[in-house]
Amino acid sequence: MLINKGKHRRSSKAVRVATLAGVAGAAVAVPLMGATSASAASVATWDKVAQCESGGNWSINTGNGYYGGLQFSNSSWAAAGGTQYAARADLATKAQQITVAEKLLAIQGPGAWSCAGAGNLTSGGPAANVDPSGGATVQKSQGASEARKQTEGTTKKSAPVREKVEKAQPAPQQSHRSGDTYTVKAGDTLAKIAKAHGTNWKSLYAANKSVVGGNPNLIFPGQKLSI
Repeated sequence: MLINKGKHRRSSKAVRVATLAGVAGAAVAVPLMGATSASAASVATWDKVAQCESGGNWSINTGNGYYGGLQFSNSSWAAAGGTQYAARADLATKAQQITVAEKLLAIQGPGAWSCAGAGNLTSGGPAANVDPSGGATVQKSQGASEARKQTEGTTKKSAPVREKVEKAQPAPQQSHRSGDTYTVKAGDTLAKIAKAHGTNWKSLYAANKSVVGGNPNLIFPGQKLSI
């Protein structure tokens, strides 16, 4: 079942349900398959839960014993009827995973997911409008695409932070000079070095073009510049 993973997950009813499923077999599987939309959630809600559980990657398999966007264990996947779609949750489509999740929600409630709060998951939401009859291949591509978009978004958001860090660097100190040269340190720019030594960056660049190269905005720690 979807129990809390690792140290930050706590035991839930999922453990007991999985045990019963293994002992009673079909006697437990039948009522699980009979779960209705009385306990359901919208696709948007499941997306939020998946974002918290797996970063929104519906085909994820990290080898930690939990699979797919909603991080099903194999026991919870089988107990909620997931094996009719795929052997593991990560091999099923997003629609199939949500369909199985709604059956699990009807049995256990939102407490089966540690990320229920992050997605505002409740037992009485509207039924998800999904079609579990599709294949898994398309979903894997979509999951990979979503993961790439998330990574790209994170990279773009982090760029301004790096820029702010550079602006916060102190100006070069005269003590770094060695005779008529200056050794570049982390956070330096030609403009900062020039200002600290009473000149301008264009003159400094012209005097050190052979060291700096064709891009005056790109200098590296350890380069020795003539002042």
